[in-house]
Amino acid sequence: MNIERIRQPFIENFPGDFSNNPMQRNTPKVLFATIKPAGFDKPELIAFNEVLSEEIGLGKFQEKDLDFLVGNNLPENIQTYATAYAGHQFGNWAGQLGDGRAILAGEITNDAGKKTEIQWKGAGATPYSRHADGRAVLRSSVREYLMSEAMYHLGVPTTRALSLAFTGENVMRDIMYSGNPQLEKGAVVIRTAESFLRFGHFELMSAQREYNNLQELADFTIENYYPEITSTDSLKYKDFFENICTRTADLMVEWFRVGFVHGVMNTDNMSVLGLTIDYGPYSMMDEYDLNFTPNTTDLPGRRYAFGKQGQIAQWNLWQLANALHPLIKDEKFLENTLNNFGTYFWESHDQMLCKKFGLDQLRKGDEDFFTSWQGLMQELKLDYTLFFSRLESLAPDSDLKEQFKDVSYIHLNEEMLAKLSHFITTYEARLALNSISKEDSVTMIKKTNPKFILRNYLLYECIEEINTGKREMLEKLTKALENPYQELYSEFSGKRPSGYDDTAGCSTLSCSS
Repeated sequence: MNIERIRQPFIENFPGDFSNNPMQRNTPKVLFATIKPAGFDKPELIAFNEVLSEEIGLGKFQEKDLDFLVGNNLPENIQTYATAYAGHQFGNWAGQLGDGRAILAGEITNDAGKKTEIQWKGAGATPYSRHADGRAVLRSSVREYLMSEAMYHLGVPTTRALSLAFTGENVMRDIMYSGNPQLEKGAVVIRTAESFLRFGHFELMSAQREYNNLQELADFTIENYYPEITSTDSLKYKDFFENICTRTADLMVEWFRVGFVHGVMNTDNMSVLGLTIDYGPYSMMDEYDLNFTPNTTDLPGRRYAFGKQGQIAQWNLWQLANALHPLIKDEKFLENTLNNFGTYFWESHDQMLCKKFGLDQLRKGDEDFFTSWQGLMQELKLDYTLFFSRLESLAPDSDLKEQFKDVSYIHLNEEMLAKLSHFITTYEARLALNSISKEDSVTMIKKTNPKFILRNYLLYECIEEINTGKREMLEKLTKALENPYQELYSEFSGKRPSGYDDTAGCSTLSCSS
């Protein structure tokens, strides 16, 4: 691999702590601290994303590259570091947070000029580990590796995963915070992104009144990641904020389209580039439920439930607006921009639903149609992905009982089937208003609705299998997630088996990783 191409422009542009001291502490007035990965004696490669490696300019993997994949024996051109950021967690100001388990190798530029940051997750403690060990366990690393790639192939903006490796260590974790910690296999995942900058980086500088650093960070971000912004002076910061709002709204709509629930939408887990970042207690939607949250820490308030993600994104943007206010200094503009977020989000959301249903455009009455559909989905506990899969093949003479028998997580009685039949009749009447052909409508449904989603129970089974030394399911899931709009494996196309309803790691998860 071409690791000699990796550089560190971030630490060349901002103030930092260069002590390499892993002691966990506050690092005021700096945006990073240099830190070396822990090093691991017996690493073992589990998976490597060669297509991504070639794409970003690293090239092909050779056996000698295993050391780099876990942060061992790094060359002199790589000065590793962790960044400092702050954030609001579950609605409360948490102060300094930072890269507690993430260590950056730096940035690589491919032959086409595209820049990509490379980051280890689980390679050891940093000054921002907050009394933790900086390690990661196999289950969380597999989940991040597979899900970030799944989202990419679904067409959702996201960080990506380059490699997954055992560290050869065991790590102590209490998976459900029940007072029963156990040793688990340790692992390191390398993830990549155009940038890992978060709302929290800007919040930290603003909270510390480091306004020069705040401005330099905004200038750096605009120059490197927002080429569409050509304005100058304070206007460019307004354009910057508007762009973040638009990208964030677009991301939320994509989450709703595929049924993704992040589980922990703290401001420090929000990308200023509009990427899905930090795959912790997430879940793809099984039965449709606007109140579903996969994160046990989010119970009972369900702040980050599926149906609240747009609202929470707007709340998080309010916090970013406060952080950027010293640069923008226009309260009315910020307020209007944030109010416009809601209008733009809901318009985009409803346009997305039109495509999922194969409707040509948003028409009068469609909002009521969508509301009635949501009520039906929740009452009948219908599987989100499978429901739309059935719509694709729906015919006028379809036997609904047969068509939808494996879509609900409860037994559908005659009354429920009657409600479903009434909805389908309403849907067919709406389709009749389309200005596009039936074939074009079906094509739209196929392009918008995945056949395969990476359900938590599949991840659970895959992790269990890897723990036994096998890789077959990992390989099959990787192929399936790379082709989500096709049905490659029928065994992956069903709803969650009932045996997994209450299994930790399948229906609900903790942040313990």
